[in-house]
Amino acid sequence: MARRCGITGKGVLTGNNVSHANNKTRRRFLPNMQETSFFSDILGTPVRMRLTTNGIRTVEHNGGLDSFLLGTPDRRLPSEALVLKRRLERARDKKAAVAA
Repeated sequence: MARRCGITGKGVLTGNNVSHANNKTRRRFLPNMQETSFFSDILGTPVRMRLTTNGIRTVEHNGGLDSFLLGTPDRRLPSEALVLKRRLERARDKKAAVAA
């Protein structure tokens, strides 16, 4: 399971632990990944994703998963989010065709 956010694309960073004696050893800075589910109004089902806490806050700030994905340009989304965005667009178009 990759340690990369499905919305923001944040991943693992590397750096050094520096002791009091100024010894340097390599370390990894892991993102704060959380398993979360958002309810999609268009799909009518909950969607489970592994996101960073920053990614969760971003989605909530933008009015939920549907409005965030549909309002964000494709070039700013990781591949996992693009797949979900295409799925939302197809479902939205299908609902619009049935309603017309």
